[in-house]
Amino acid sequence: MSADIASMSFEEAMAALEKVVSALEKGDVPLEESIALYERGAALKVHCAAKLKDAEAKVELIRAAEGKAIGTTPAEGL
Repeated sequence: MSADIASMSFEEAMAALEKVVSALEKGDVPLEESIALYERGAALKVHCAAKLKDAEAKVELIRAAEGKAIGTTPAEGL
């Protein structure tokens, strides 16, 4: 994963991922650029999934500390 992605917040990474998807859906990007965009999109997806997993773990710890049932359901699409 590139350094710029690693430093992104979840929201920044999701916005960047949406731009990648939009560019690829348009279909007017040259093949080599499409491949690079796809690779960036894959790295952004991994980053977003990791950020969500971290957030879910924090919520689970908070709920456990409050004596509430623990367990999370993965976010859709990631």
